[in-house]
Formats: sequence, C-alpha cells, structure tokens
Amino acid sequence: MSDADYALLSPDLERVPLERTQVLVEPDKVITHCYFPESGIASIVALSADGDRTEVGIFGREGVSGISFLLGSDRTSNETFMQVGDAEGLRIGVDRFGAAMDKSATLREIMLHYVHCMTVQMSASVVSNARLQIEGRLARWLLMCGDRSDTDDLRLTHEFMAIMIGAQRSGVTLALHILEGIGTIRSARGVVTIANRDKLVELAGDSYGEAEAEYRRLIGPFGRPPPEDT
Repeated sequence: MSDADYALLSPDLERVPLERTQVLVEPDKVITHCYFPESGIASIVALSADGDRTEVGIFGREGVSGISFLLGSDRTSNETFMQVGDAEGLRIGVDRFGAAMDKSATLREIMLHYVHCMTVQMSASVVSNARLQIEGRLARWLLMCGDRSDTDDLRLTHEFMAIMIGAQRSGVTLALHILEGIGTIRSARGVVTIANRDKLVELAGDSYGEAEAEYRRLIGPFGRPPPEDT
C-alpha cells in the first residue's frame, strides 16, 4: 500500500492484541471491524450444519480480515479466528475503511487484488483436499504457515492441523510421523519445525505456489519465492 493510502487509514487504525482462538469475523453476523494482523496467523473456516469446521483459507501479516466486506457484503457464512495467536494487529471500523476506499481508487484496487489472491488460495484448498493425500495437504498448510512466520518453529496443535486439512486428529498424527520419517519436519508437543522446505514443496505439488506468486505479482514481496520467481 502506498504511503498516501496508508495515511488515509492511519488516523482510524487501533492497535489491538490478537490472542489464539480470538474470533475476528463471526459467521452470519454484521462485520464491524477489519483486522490487519502484524503477526500470528488467522484461519477462515467453513462451518457444516453439524458444527464441523474446515479451513478454506489463511492469512497473516500480508492480509486483512473481512474480504466479504471488501466485496460489498456486510456478513459471511464463514468464521475467521486466530489460529496462531499471542500476536498484535491493527483494526479499523468498516465505516471508516469504506470511506477511505471511496476516496482512493488505488486503495480499493489493492484490496481487490488481495481478494483475488485469496480466491486463488481458496481454489487451491479445494483441489488440495480433493486430490492430495493427508501428507500432501499437511505439507501445503505447513508451507503456508511458514510463509507467515519469522521462524521455522510453528506453534500448531493437532486439533488446528486437523481443521486445516479437513482430517481427523488421528490422521494428522500419522501424517506428522510420516513427514518426520522422511526428514521434512521435526514434531514436538505443540510445535512443528520445518526441517526441509524443498521436500514439503515437492509433496504439496501444484496445490502450493500459485496464490503466493499472484500476491507477489499484484501486491508485493511475500513468503519465500522459488528461484524462478526471484
């Protein structure tokens, strides 16, 4: 975002803590604020009729909550909550955010570019869940979490990983053992360490990389691009 566009938002931005499991967007309720995490990772999850949750997208310091608001809707059926917390971010009321976008075509454009990147990511999630085995799906999400972290040590519980890849916790435990056995990760209680990123990329296949490349093309630097992207 340009300095001029940030200046439109900055008077109305409020610094807030973002704790793990904190809900940023409630399903089917009016969105009142949009959040820009400066650290941590947020999950966008779809809810089934019986209350099961499946993650359809994630974002961190590169993104903002409430993409339905950016598209003109004041609510969504999905829930957004902090998956990796003990973080900080900035929030802004949607009325002030909307007013700033009305004043600046470039601000609205970059936000719509972000929505596009999220739709590409969500499409990849559908393909990943339909075509990849659990280990490949988990490899993709670990790469995505790593892109949004300053460290290869990711604080992720088995419960959250199960939501991330649409699997049972027992399946996640088995997949972690498989990934650890082939040297891609090290797993301890509540922490997964990425040990060999290239092998994770190979396991994830074409389900990882397109959304990240689109972000770099349309918005700015992000994650760890492959050599051909640099």
